[in-house]
Amino acid sequence: MTAFQARVPGQIVLVLQGGGALGAYQLGVYQALHEAGLEPDWVIGTSIGAINGAIIAGNRLEDRIVRLRELWQRVGQAPSFRGWQYWPGMREAFAELLTLVQGIAGFCSPRASLWGGVQAKVGLERASFYSSEPLRATLCELVDFRALNAGRPRLTVGAVHVESGAMCYFDSRRAPLDVEHVMASGALPPGLPAVRVKGEPYWDGGLYSNTPLEAVLDDNPRRDSLIFSVNVWQQTGHEPASIWQAVARQKDIQYASRADSHIARQKQIHHLRHVIRELARRVPEGERNSAEGRELASWGCHTTMHVVQLLAPQLDGEDYLKDLDFSETGIRCRREAGFADARRIIERAPWEAPVDPMEGVIVHELSARTGG
Repeated sequence: MTAFQARVPGQIVLVLQGGGALGAYQLGVYQALHEAGLEPDWVIGTSIGAINGAIIAGNRLEDRIVRLRELWQRVGQAPSFRGWQYWPGMREAFAELLTLVQGIAGFCSPRASLWGGVQAKVGLERASFYSSEPLRATLCELVDFRALNAGRPRLTVGAVHVESGAMCYFDSRRAPLDVEHVMASGALPPGLPAVRVKGEPYWDGGLYSNTPLEAVLDDNPRRDSLIFSVNVWQQTGHEPASIWQAVARQKDIQYASRADSHIARQKQIHHLRHVIRELARRVPEGERNSAEGRELASWGCHTTMHVVQLLAPQLDGEDYLKDLDFSETGIRCRREAGFADARRIIERAPWEAPVDPMEGVIVHELSARTGG
């Protein structure tokens, strides 16, 4: 056990947003945690976060960084146009166009043109512009699902049931996970097809909740936790001045998934749980030990959740299609930013500071925009 682990207040949880190419930031964050000896006990992910999470959970400790790097090397696009540096935004535009036309190596490939166009009734598994079979092959090569289901770290991935619209969290603590569960979490329509799990169709969990913090904050039984919430979409931003900027801003707001408001509500809920705990202590012992008294007291708790929020920076030239920027440069910049941000927060270790015993959720922010 490292010195850092000895000072960690409870289980370590890594929460990873979905965001396509933006998920390279998560690679850098995990690398910094890994080097500091802060290995997660639980990884929760949606979409690309589920894919990164599966590789972390589905490999031996010494192989995790190697496998993550291999994933991002496979999906990275080497520059075939050398003049982009002379035109701002050209690199990003070219990488995004390449993704749209060719797909992503090791991830998805374009389907042949469909007779009847988008109205053709081809069936749910083929109702998409791209096939995700390359991702299946990549996951089967890079993830040992026997290791993943061994329980350490625990893995939870989010997906949405196509017919009911309900969010579902597939959890290795409750039932074994396989490649379909991870692929379902990243099946974002209309680009990628739905994936069936035990016959039921699922889409990308980001359609419902792209920041799956509730999976740990609502977990039962509750445990003291140090939660690294790795966000790649900008919840706040500048006023857009064009249609292209407006749709880009809309996408950020949509996939940031109201993370701040969710945390604010959880702070209220956990504060009330601590209030209930204190009130239960003041009830006479006879009433407190009655069946009804124990049931009411069970709504209280003494757990403390430290939520460390990491926010990926906006790179120059980012636009509506930034999550398709799988260029080698884009991946490297985001990975390096994630590593630097995580190193800074680890060095500060704000979770070691004294906290109000009545507060159940304490938030520590590190914004790449402010350096705070």
